[in-house]
Amino acid sequence: MKILIIGGGIGGLSAALALHRQGHEIEVREQAREIRALGVGINLLPHAVGVLASYGLLPALRAAGIEAQEYVFMNQFGQAILSDARGRSAGYEHPQIAIHRGELQMILLRAAQAAIGADRVRTASRLADFQERDGQVHARFAAPDGTSAGTVEADLMIGADGIHSSVRAKFYPDEGPPKWNGVRLWRGTTVGAPFLSGATIVKAGWTAQKFICYPIARLPDGQVLINWIADLEQDATTLLDREDWNRPGRIEDFLPAYADWRFPFLDLQRMVHDADGIYEFPMVDRDPVARWSFGRITLLGDAAHPMYPIASNGASQAILDAEILAAALAEAGDPVAALHRYESVRLPATARIIEMNRQQGPDVVLDIVRERAPQGFERIDEVVPLAELETIVGRYKAAAGHRQLQAVDSRR
Repeated sequence: MKILIIGGGIGGLSAALALHRQGHEIEVREQAREIRALGVGINLLPHAVGVLASYGLLPALRAAGIEAQEYVFMNQFGQAILSDARGRSAGYEHPQIAIHRGELQMILLRAAQAAIGADRVRTASRLADFQERDGQVHARFAAPDGTSAGTVEADLMIGADGIHSSVRAKFYPDEGPPKWNGVRLWRGTTVGAPFLSGATIVKAGWTAQKFICYPIARLPDGQVLINWIADLEQDATTLLDREDWNRPGRIEDFLPAYADWRFPFLDLQRMVHDADGIYEFPMVDRDPVARWSFGRITLLGDAAHPMYPIASNGASQAILDAEILAAALAEAGDPVAALHRYESVRLPATARIIEMNRQQGPDVVLDIVRERAPQGFERIDEVVPLAELETIVGRYKAAAGHRQLQAVDSRR
């Protein structure tokens, strides 16, 4: 069966690998002129790493990233609220890997090109229109200058073309722009010394103001590349311009708000000033929709379920989409029925994550401590019982599909 994938991002390339393994003929079309190693850091959760490991990519992921050991929630004074073990440290079969998004993109691109052929991953090819007729999808493409980039006929088409998906827009033409919750993120990467365990993810603050940092690569001189994100809530909730992951940000727009934040293991101000570059992005998502699959066409990744970047779920859920879609096609003789089976599994699961992220997901623990101990604490268990914090984090991890092999004590 020939399957056309719209979008050469993490979700689209993961789908190409998953579906090629099932013996399908794959073609990927990407509107960008070139697939490049852009972005900053992301986390791949253990269940997503397990999928990529089945494609033979675990050695490349380990070489490029860092195996996360713990996720530490803190207040603005650098006091630890909860340490939640991660990856194999938590008893999972596979690690959680923190990695530069661009490195992951290139790992997937090389693997996809090797599997389906480099000429089957075509760039500078924007989806102009499509329709289904006579049991096939007919898609027409345009080059950046507006001229024709050809047509493709396929048995199935997957829209993996991101939060501004043209495939989704055809089925939901009145949806409008993404929804912004009023929080803006500034992101960057900085070379620095390892901190805490050397593989720790730190999230500090509260809903209106957070700071997240974690290492995403080890460098030859013993230092690490640190990914950091500053979140600030703003008054406005209507976006005046389209979001862009590569829009430059300004230090003066956010760093003064962190002037009094102190961490004994990290100089926040210096790290931000030493960044290679700073990028600004609003925290946006979309409402879950009633369906993803329409005949021989379906959605995947951010095209299907764009969600707030909370608790490392965007890329991981796209990878899971690809695996479940491939499994559904392998199990069902009728491809249309397979798309509906895939949707029946993944749509409610991701809708639940979108809703939990809107309620701050596991970050609720930060707000609880902020409310009960705004000036800090001497002992966290005198502020909030450990069991209450673990229940909140555990509930979110269960909804996100983490597969834990054995219980571990998250207090360290």
